[in-house]
Amino acid sequence: MPKKLIQDYNEVVIAALQNNSPTCTQDPFDPSLWTEIMPDSKLVFDFQPKPIALNFSSYPYPIFDNLSLEPNQIAYLLPKTVDEPWLTSATRFQTALGRFAQFRPMDTRLVKSVDDVQPTEQLIIIGTPKSQPGLDALNLPVSLKDNQLHDEQDKVLPPDVGVLMLATTPDEETPVLIATGNGPKGVEKAVQFLLQSRDRQIGTGQVVIVKQLSDVPSPPLREWPGYVPVKDSFQLKNLTTYDNKPYEDITVRGSDAPVIEFNFHALPDDKFQHGNTLNLRYSYGPQLNPLTSLLEVQLDGLPVAGKKLDSTTGGKQETLRVDLPEDKIRPNSKIQVRFQMDPRERQSCNRPVDQQLWGTVHTDTSFQLKRENVVRVPDLKLLQTGYPFTAPQDLSRTAIVVPKSPTKTDLLLLMEFAERLGRLSQSESVKLNVYRANKFIPQDRDQRHLVAIGTRDKFPLPQAFKSEGFTLDKLFERQRDDSRVRTLPDAEGVVKEIVSPWNRDRVLLILSGQSDTGLDQVRDLLNQDSLFFQLREDTALISAVDPNPNPYDPNAYTLEFLQRAQQKRELSEMHWQDRLLQSLSDSWLVLVPGTVVIALILYGVLQSYIKRFTRPPHKL
Repeated sequence: MPKKLIQDYNEVVIAALQNNSPTCTQDPFDPSLWTEIMPDSKLVFDFQPKPIALNFSSYPYPIFDNLSLEPNQIAYLLPKTVDEPWLTSATRFQTALGRFAQFRPMDTRLVKSVDDVQPTEQLIIIGTPKSQPGLDALNLPVSLKDNQLHDEQDKVLPPDVGVLMLATTPDEETPVLIATGNGPKGVEKAVQFLLQSRDRQIGTGQVVIVKQLSDVPSPPLREWPGYVPVKDSFQLKNLTTYDNKPYEDITVRGSDAPVIEFNFHALPDDKFQHGNTLNLRYSYGPQLNPLTSLLEVQLDGLPVAGKKLDSTTGGKQETLRVDLPEDKIRPNSKIQVRFQMDPRERQSCNRPVDQQLWGTVHTDTSFQLKRENVVRVPDLKLLQTGYPFTAPQDLSRTAIVVPKSPTKTDLLLLMEFAERLGRLSQSESVKLNVYRANKFIPQDRDQRHLVAIGTRDKFPLPQAFKSEGFTLDKLFERQRDDSRVRTLPDAEGVVKEIVSPWNRDRVLLILSGQSDTGLDQVRDLLNQDSLFFQLREDTALISAVDPNPNPYDPNAYTLEFLQRAQQKRELSEMHWQDRLLQSLSDSWLVLVPGTVVIALILYGVLQSYIKRFTRPPHKL
């Protein structure tokens, strides 16, 4: 393999020529023709690692490697005191790492000293020099004296100036990212610089001094990248690919052409009504067999429409109207377009000549949707898209509450939940807030969607356990309706969603258990897609079968789902005036006759009054 051809992204193609007779192949789709690539096949590379430059122009590398074949290992250095500035900054940074990771695995750990870091990990240090005494053990590119950072002129930096540095551990084997400053405002500003992509792009060098940072306004509540637009009428070019690029004309070739597939992700609060249509704009080439060639449209693999390709001279900018079933459009839906094109003529041995056959789907393909924006909560299935915590996508309406003195288990669960929110959202910034129970302000309690983390005896919001249905009580007691039991030991984790006791238009998510083992089970649930995307109902109980479960074993965990809320509440992100107008527009068939009837009644009443007062007096 020529080494000059090996790049960051390569595609290896293996081609096989197969015949089912000594001379030629009579049927290319004969099931006797097959080739299998064995799983023990491997690529062997002979390479030598080389030093890399510590430069923010390559960020997130080397802190996060998109090309790593192993899970990225992240370690956070705990500060002397876990307070709100560190909790919020570290959680926001972990959310940003989740957005970088997307589908890639990532492991997170908390360490108490620099010496605890493993060679395969990347170290993150967030906090002022006073809160992070471990900075003294590092060879920093800026001056640090008496727990104060100095600039190049040996002047103490102001407390509202952030400092970002890339360094290494004393053994020079582990990269270190440092977000610091002489005050909490400076630390927050340094972290926020890395969260805002428009600012992060201008970062370069080993040190970045953040003196001023522009605020990124929150996006609209229902503006979700990768999902269908908010407008009910849009075109294919308004949708985006997996890498957030708009769709272009897509062309496939051959009688066995691959399926054209594009995302059609509905917003989680979309409730579709009858009358959703797709106007597919397509073209196809000549020389196909009009008797056996066809076009088929599928929604999540379910055929919803088809049409014969019946022109021997080809078709240009043709249209196929497709009715989309309202009960089949989901937040993970995909639309598939399949061109089945057979050639008119075949060569000897019945081998098809098909590369002149082509089909194209055009970007002016249009959609017309009829929907209202309302959802019923509590419902853990909505959490699979992050809703409602990811509305808006910068998480500015979400707050997380941890115990007054959070343990390492609490913090690890906090980081795992933040990472999951990052994987489920995309925006220019992160504005998630984290509080300890004794510092939780009533304003955020009343206005934000809440996530509470902690074991039963140290739960930060004990009012949540007084809700109806399933509850955890003291001394390992459980209550469900009128039944009360005591379990020893209780190692299950609990994920429960309820309507917020402080605001009926917000929800409260409970991540709890009777012990730290239960919190570990919840962390596994958030970490593993195979478990997380099973969430449903309003209460989930999870327990591991073995003390050290295998994450690749589908039977390693036991999941139980309960629906305990007697009544669900409707949430809508639309203004009440918009909802009223939408309701009136959707019910025009009833509105128009009703308006006519009311007008006739009013006309009759007015006529009777007119005749009564205009009647001439009686003569005696």
